[in-house]
Amino acid sequence: MANSKRDSSTETRWAASVAVIGLGGSTLALPDDMVPGPRWLVPIVVLLLLVPTIIAHRRGNHRVDMILGYSLSVIVTLALAASLASLLRLVGSRTAHELLKSASILWITNILVFALWYWRLDAGGPHSRESRDAHTAGAFFFPQMMDSAPHVDPRWSPRFVDYLFLSFCTSTAFSPTDTPVLSRWAKLLTMIQALISLLCVGVLASKAIGSL
Repeated sequence: MANSKRDSSTETRWAASVAVIGLGGSTLALPDDMVPGPRWLVPIVVLLLLVPTIIAHRRGNHRVDMILGYSLSVIVTLALAASLASLLRLVGSRTAHELLKSASILWITNILVFALWYWRLDAGGPHSRESRDAHTAGAFFFPQMMDSAPHVDPRWSPRFVDYLFLSFCTSTAFSPTDTPVLSRWAKLLTMIQALISLLCVGVLASKAIGSL
């Protein structure tokens, strides 16, 4: 009976997989001089890692799933950092339209990258969260964890969409909104994410002011 209860609340990985595919494809929309390495490199590496990650998860090999998942997160994070550095370096030689497109892509990429990190790291990762009866401890305090939260399953556990919403709010408001950050590593990551978002917005603002 206990196993069936856990199986019914097991998270599907399609949302996280779509996010990873989107991150791999985001480099295809950037200018050549803002892409780290050949244009095909990041998408191919992401796909080569994503497929065995999905297979490992379906076969219950959670250690391999975790290692490959962390590898994917590191690769897309490095790609984001390299593209952001190129954007800041080339800001003076780009038109307003080119900057709008590139900064918007990197802003969205920033949201997806940190959503993956939060999802992978919080409370030991998705598998560890699923193995518990309820999400009572983690780096983030979601509103559903409050005793007074209405219509919440007592076995509630955050899914990728919850971390995506958290990441979106951090990039939009430059801070989490309804979800307090509890651990030091999570505070550091949200600070870095907000800074990257601020840099993307700052690039657009500086170009707009300069064109007046």
